[in-house]
Amino acid sequence: MAQLTTENLIDIRRHLHAHPELAMHEFETHQYLLAVIKGVNQQYLEIREVPDLPTALLVYIHGSDPKRTIGYRTDIDALPVTEKTGLPFASKTPGVMHACGHDIHMTVALGVLSWFSEHQPKDNMVFFFQPAEESQNGGKVAYEQGVFAGKWRPDEFYGLHDNPNLPAGAIGCRMGTLFAGTTEVNVDLIGKSGHAAYPQDANDMVVAAAQFINQVQTIVSRSVNPIEGGVITFGKLDAGTIRNVIAGQARIEGTIRGLTQKMIEHIVDRLKQVANGVATSYGATVNIAFNQGGYLPVENNDELTKRFINFAKQDPQTQFIETQPAMTGEDFGYLLSKIPGTMFWLGVEDDSALHAATLNPKESSIPKGVNSIVRFLEFRQGESVL
Repeated sequence: MAQLTTENLIDIRRHLHAHPELAMHEFETHQYLLAVIKGVNQQYLEIREVPDLPTALLVYIHGSDPKRTIGYRTDIDALPVTEKTGLPFASKTPGVMHACGHDIHMTVALGVLSWFSEHQPKDNMVFFFQPAEESQNGGKVAYEQGVFAGKWRPDEFYGLHDNPNLPAGAIGCRMGTLFAGTTEVNVDLIGKSGHAAYPQDANDMVVAAAQFINQVQTIVSRSVNPIEGGVITFGKLDAGTIRNVIAGQARIEGTIRGLTQKMIEHIVDRLKQVANGVATSYGATVNIAFNQGGYLPVENNDELTKRFINFAKQDPQTQFIETQPAMTGEDFGYLLSKIPGTMFWLGVEDDSALHAATLNPKESSIPKGVNSIVRFLEFRQGESVL
């Protein structure tokens, strides 16, 4: 097969959209990607599968005069969302949808890979088709398994995320943090249950949980620099079994968001202090647990990001928009904590938000995104196209 055309890419995107799979179960997706990649020019390519991470896929492109290895990552998993777009190529998998646009991500990556399969790059390139971005932090798992050892370790890493708030095909980026880091928090409060008519003989964890939640609200408003920002959201509270029995236990589940790892750690410390205070005040046992996994802040490398932004601003074929940081999470942050790189937005122009059941990205963003990324990567390798 020759280089993938725009028509090919649209067909690929629609197939991927119709066949979404959840984290670590992207087996059909893996096989489809493998078939597409095997269909392009193999002269410079080396394909690698990972037995311990079976849905992952890597492709190495041998450069003609390499000075570095440039990495490009795309995520491949979907979300447990029931699609409501009514599209003819809507998800055929009940309760699963590419509601975050990873079908767009994969298609753009295939378009870029296809270009360089026909136009050998000067530098070596590694394409990483990553499972489990939405959950189970596939990037961290791959890194810890040593996937990026030896020649497979990029000197710099790039990746995109689609953005329905930007015009189709526009490139958005910023210096510093693009996405927040996220940490799950679970709080278990243990007291003593009893009859509703005899509160003096019980230890009410509904009251203790209410006080804990109220006190936590002051962390961001009074313990965080307003110009730095942070978020604590408790989305779930379970306590009690019936109206006339005092609850002896309560469980609160939530999430922390911060634009730097330092901010996340500060909020974690304050939450522990509040938990200790509530435990003392209410004579309760309060157990608090945190899980960040690979969802570190996506902190773009200064030097590489400055080069990327300067190129995008000057390139006549790229519409560049400087964006603000987002409090959404992305596990590419873990890889960027180990390997310098840049994450950027690709505009897909839609009225629906990411993760919505009605998300319908504009497909015109695909060829525009491929073109801008190819032009940057060629520029990065000393082949200026300006």
